[in-house]
Amino acid sequence: MSNVSSATSSPASRGFLGIGSSQWILISMVVGVLIGTFAPEQSVYLKPFANVFLRMIKSLIVPLLFATLVVGIAGHGDDMKKVGKLALRSIIYFEIVTTAALAIGLIAVNLVKPGVGVQLAVGGGSEEFKALASKTPTFASVLEHTVPQSFFEAAANNEVLQIVFFAIIFAVALARTEGKSKTFFLDWLQSLSDIMFKFVGVVMAYAPIGIGAAIGVTVGKSGLGILLNLAKLVGTLYVSLIIFVLIVLVPVALIMRIPILRFWSAVKSPWLIAFSTASSEAAFPQAMQAMERFGVPRRIVAFVLPTGYSFNLDGSTLYLAIASVFVAQAAGIDMPLSQQLLMMLTLMLTSKGVAAVPRASLVILSGALAQFNLPLEGIAVILGVDAIMDMARTSVNLLGNCLATAVMARWEGVLGEPVPEGQALAA
Repeated sequence: MSNVSSATSSPASRGFLGIGSSQWILISMVVGVLIGTFAPEQSVYLKPFANVFLRMIKSLIVPLLFATLVVGIAGHGDDMKKVGKLALRSIIYFEIVTTAALAIGLIAVNLVKPGVGVQLAVGGGSEEFKALASKTPTFASVLEHTVPQSFFEAAANNEVLQIVFFAIIFAVALARTEGKSKTFFLDWLQSLSDIMFKFVGVVMAYAPIGIGAAIGVTVGKSGLGILLNLAKLVGTLYVSLIIFVLIVLVPVALIMRIPILRFWSAVKSPWLIAFSTASSEAAFPQAMQAMERFGVPRRIVAFVLPTGYSFNLDGSTLYLAIASVFVAQAAGIDMPLSQQLLMMLTLMLTSKGVAAVPRASLVILSGALAQFNLPLEGIAVILGVDAIMDMARTSVNLLGNCLATAVMARWEGVLGEPVPEGQALAA
């Protein structure tokens, strides 16, 4: 197999004016906050620049994911046999960690009570929220949605879980194929993977502009002033996520002997992208490269990372726990612990389909509120600061999924040495 050049060898990674890509992203975030704060009306003109970045990222996800996953499975004879074991271990890990996230969210919202004293606006927009509630996925719908009826339809809609499902079956079929057909297609997919990693490097050169624009639009639209009105809710979420990282993710890393400082050094750039854009997709390509460079084999990165975006959304599940009880508190409804636990169980199941629907977190939250007879108007209050909270939960989702790839690699005994800066990533 040929080698893949990493994005770190690109001009974007070497840095313009001697400043590294992570530093440029931080600078662009500060500039974006300043524009959004002091020129909110003009910040709306930045939206096309943010959209261009997100569209470029989305355009490369399907070919990059499909090529790397198929080559990773079909290109190595013994890897195919390990897919089932890897999937089982991943699901077990995902369930344990997301359950911990729900528990922390539930404890925090009951201790802080951010909804007490908040007034709910009755009426306007409730029909929209009822429509969102009706879209809550069931187990059956999630199962059906996982299987694509058309690869090209799934690719056009960037349905990551469907692409993973198709790629695994395709890889199994390719592994069973003998002769020139297998060799030709593996070589072609490896070439596609090489090109797409170069593509990532080109796109990341534009990242600071797109990220600065995205955060400028967010601050300009929501305003920093709105944080004062719902500071208790936002603060509860941010502090809870920090606690989750400290008492769940850090101990997991220590138990699995993941070097924390080196891990953070590897993921800080995609983490910044996820935080500033509130988009897991935007950070996905660079997260793949970061974890490969960290020493995780490509077949594990290509399987665990995209699967985690459906089954291991630590930040989103913690947010759902806080938001749902927040609405009950704001409505003056006393929910006994037994009912809260039942709601958490419901959220644990329905949130597994969170990647299958647009406005995912709001859809899941609306469905839970409707099921437990809580006022949907509570969502209107949350919407005011949802963009600020989305940044935090998305970045923790990214952090949790990157750690999951390292944990799975360590669990299987295949976590390798880091690849030095400037060197190629082995296929």
